Amino acid sequence: MSEGGAEQKPWKPKANPWLIAVAVTIATFMEVLDTTIVNVALPHIAGSLSASNDEATWALTSYLVANGIVLTISGWLGDILGRKRYFVICIVMFTVCSFMCGAATSLGQLILFRLLQGFFGGGMQPNQQSIILDTFPIAKRGAAFGVAAMATIVAPVLGPTLGGYITDTFDWRWIFYINVPIGIVAAILVSVLVEDPPWVKARRNRGIDFIGLGLIALGLGCLEIFLDRGVDDDWFESDFIRLMAALAALGILGAIAWLSVAKKPIVHLDVFKDRNFSVACVMIAATGGLLYASVVMIPQMVQQYLGYNATWSGLILSPGGILMIFLIPIVGRVMKKVAARYLVALGFTIMGFAFLYSSHLAQNIDFQTLVGMRLFQTSALAFLFVPISTVAYMTLPRERNGDGVALFSMFRNVFGSVGIALSTASVTESAQAHQNFLGQYASPFHQPFNTLVETYEKALVAAGQTAQAAHEMALGQVLRTIRAQAAILSYSDTFVYCAIVAFAVVPLTFLMTSKKSVGGPGGAH
Repeated sequence: MSEGGAEQKPWKPKANPWLIAVAVTIATFMEVLDTTIVNVALPHIAGSLSASNDEATWALTSYLVANGIVLTISGWLGDILGRKRYFVICIVMFTVCSFMCGAATSLGQLILFRLLQGFFGGGMQPNQQSIILDTFPIAKRGAAFGVAAMATIVAPVLGPTLGGYITDTFDWRWIFYINVPIGIVAAILVSVLVEDPPWVKARRNRGIDFIGLGLIALGLGCLEIFLDRGVDDDWFESDFIRLMAALAALGILGAIAWLSVAKKPIVHLDVFKDRNFSVACVMIAATGGLLYASVVMIPQMVQQYLGYNATWSGLILSPGGILMIFLIPIVGRVMKKVAARYLVALGFTIMGFAFLYSSHLAQNIDFQTLVGMRLFQTSALAFLFVPISTVAYMTLPRERNGDGVALFSMFRNVFGSVGIALSTASVTESAQAHQNFLGQYASPFHQPFNTLVETYEKALVAAGQTAQAAHEMALGQVLRTIRAQAAILSYSDTFVYCAIVAFAVVPLTFLMTSKKSVGGPGGAH
């Protein structure tokens, strides 16, 4: 009871709360940016380190594995080390590991340092949100989470643009080196401005829950490998992927069972008894999945089938990130007058229609239309993150904020990986189906096919090719056109699936409530 009583005492940080919000967001922006900035540089990394593209993807997988595990146990680590101390350690070590990634001379070194980078980076997002929760009263959390959204929502969108520009203009190593000055500034600001409130200092050490830690590491680690490697290894056709799926299920189900009965669990699952928090986790999972799926699909499509380089593919996404910077503060103001559940419902509705609009793709689609599609999609995100984050902790007891933030961040990131995996799998499967369908018309018995081949032949002969060479080259060009058309259609299909998911979530938003818990610590600060 003493702890609970301490938590009821009013507390205000010595530093300006908004400076604290900016300081912790700088660090988190750097970390979240690294989840997408590396993607566009993988071919360059593979070539520089004498590795295949498939081997280079382990630089992504290792980061996601460590990141996903630490997200869940960050509250426990904060209790052991002290939240501020743990946050500063994460920033410093993430910065050091970033430098080591840039200096890596082999793929093995890069994977090791990316693993460590993900381990220390995983503690930043939960700590950022915990600090904001404790620094601001409920009435000001909406605006404060608007600042936090700059890292969580805008950083993944700007990552491919910045990564593409750095890779095309300088060298892939600089996508890691740029973290060094940012990390130094962030560590100094957090050290000077942030302080642990009394109830955080008073938290008792839970001890080390070895069983819970082991099951979480097994479940989430294998799940991330399963999701990240599944497409490349042809999913359940691979013995390795089947093993990862089995171990992921064993670890996750075992962790849920153990954490439900353990006396001192590494993370408390009773936070899910709070309806607002549970519904918000579903909402942020859907948001994360749709966000990361769309961030990956558009650059992938334009680079592979429309001839864009990494910089221009990223520029398609950038205006959407800029739009969110302007929209998020406006949404924060609107939240004072409109219930959060209505804004979230509006956000998913807009997103559904945005994905339907984005499904109207063609091989001759221009840059402006692609930017317009992305602007439509990102306008919806502004109505989602801030209201969802605000509602998630509105009725949650304050002593459970650490566990709540860890699990909330885990849902967003894990389902972001799920969104990437499912969208990539959908594109692959749908492209094969469309190619099989269109392939039946690539026959000498189909007159439009013959006409198209003859058109290419005449152009090639006029360019100086022999008749035989022109015929073979024309056939190759037609087949490439069919494959490209099948791929474009597959992206259209996947955008429709994303729209269905967005619309399906809308009814669930009305399970949210703005009612405060009666007498609970989360009811008032």
